[in-house]
Amino acid sequence: MSDIKNVNYGLEKIFKDAKDFLPLLGTDYIEFYVGNAKQAAHYYKTAFGYQSAAYKGLETGCKEYASYVLKQDKIRIVLTTPLNSSSPINQHLAKHGDGVKIVALWVEDAKKSWEETTKRGAKSFMEPTVEKDEHGEVVRAGIYTYGETVHMFVERKNYNGVFLPGYEKWESDYNPSPVGLKFVDHMVGNVGWNEMNTWVKWYEDVMGFVNFLSFDDKQIHTEYSALMSKVMSNGNGRIKFPINEPAEGKKRSQIEEYLDYYEGPGVQHIAVATDDIIKTVTELRARGIEFLSTPPEEYYKAAPGRLEEYNHELQEDLKVLRSLGIMIDADEEGYLLQIFTKPVEDRPTLFFEVIQRMGAKGFGAGNFKALFESIEREQAKRGTL
Repeated sequence: MSDIKNVNYGLEKIFKDAKDFLPLLGTDYIEFYVGNAKQAAHYYKTAFGYQSAAYKGLETGCKEYASYVLKQDKIRIVLTTPLNSSSPINQHLAKHGDGVKIVALWVEDAKKSWEETTKRGAKSFMEPTVEKDEHGEVVRAGIYTYGETVHMFVERKNYNGVFLPGYEKWESDYNPSPVGLKFVDHMVGNVGWNEMNTWVKWYEDVMGFVNFLSFDDKQIHTEYSALMSKVMSNGNGRIKFPINEPAEGKKRSQIEEYLDYYEGPGVQHIAVATDDIIKTVTELRARGIEFLSTPPEEYYKAAPGRLEEYNHELQEDLKVLRSLGIMIDADEEGYLLQIFTKPVEDRPTLFFEVIQRMGAKGFGAGNFKALFESIEREQAKRGTL
């Protein structure tokens, strides 16, 4: 049995088929458009253990919107709310509810990233723009991906300010402790019927990504519903975007429910990594985060066998994992532990995944059935199955 450790992705290329004309260093930030950023910031601090980082709003001279920047280890989220009814952000909120607008990618050269992607067919969101203050300069440029979602390229090698020019340090007397979230592992996009392959090709052609894992409706189905999914990654594996589309089933899949309530394609969930999922989930539960219902007893009885199949030994206590509802999956390289929150908005749209990779680089294929049955139980309560 090999010595299994937590997975960390470096900058070296691990997917040889990825065309690296767009070197990505990691996720820079994720920006949510929300109805009330002040209250949302309190929620992410209290419930998820984020720390206050930066602020932009009326007090800093911005009259259009207020943005709160929160950090936890390498994860940075931005919560933005409009300050008047004429703001275009309102249209996004009216249509989609609270949700992810910008998935910002940290790059060496934002102008080159924008040029390389737009010449390959990407629709521009923002031309390369230099933003300056006394701490240096940041170059940003953006392109549209599925729906109204945007990839922003952020070049900050000549900047040492708190976040971006225009933002001030946000000092707060209220600083709940972190829960152990380390970095963004992957972000999943839901797209419409028969659109998955279109967006797979888009990520291959426009971003130089590679499709390194695929699941069809024969693998991802329950008695009632089904979906298809393909995982896209950049060369170094730091940026991974699974893309889901609905598939025909007896009833409405969670992807259809999302598309109905988000009113179009968008980011379905954000998976955040931890080095100690038992500690993280225990803390999140204590702070009021609700997770999907625990898989049945048979699931946990079968779990050791799934690990033995690949000659791995579980380092965690199975009873503790079961008591917290944490799921287990294995592959040749190791195993992973994962759990999913219920939607964090009133619309059944965005949710979070907490994942600990003990060597495994997969996406929990062995958990799909148990996971979707848990989601279907929630859909049945909502009357949306």
